[in-house]
Amino acid sequence: MRPLRLTVRIALLTALSLILFLLEGFLPLPFPVPGAKLGLAAIVTLIALRILPRTRDAAAVLLLRIFLSAFLGGGFAPLLYSMAGGLASFAAMALLLRRTQLSLVGISAVGGLLHNMAQLLVAAAVMESSALLLYAPLLGVVGILTGTGIGILAQSTMKKIKY
Repeated sequence: MRPLRLTVRIALLTALSLILFLLEGFLPLPFPVPGAKLGLAAIVTLIALRILPRTRDAAAVLLLRIFLSAFLGGGFAPLLYSMAGGLASFAAMALLLRRTQLSLVGISAVGGLLHNMAQLLVAAAVMESSALLLYAPLLGVVGILTGTGIGILAQSTMKKIKY
């Protein structure tokens, strides 16, 4: 892929990811779990992993979205949590996508689980409270469910786009 075309794709995917992230803030939370979100921006992360030539190009989309969302109103604490969850889930999804035959749905479910677990570990460390780890089973189930939903959306989107 030519450099300009790649740069444009990264920019467009980053913008789409940021828009989904911001729109999600206006949606009512479907879960009675503190801090639980759908993770709509992960749809773009999965697509980026699939359509961009290198893993580091997809990582650029993720990191740009995390930093831009923190800049647009998140601050340092959300940046810390987003970075932990985003990098943990990204690493797992990139590895699984390249090394297994799992579908995007399965890969996304693993990503959702690891995203929540990484954020929970950061929260426990920041608050210096291992009691927060009691939420792990609940957040694990929520992560798998949201990851599955995000994977279904990403998979159906991939069928409709030309790349």
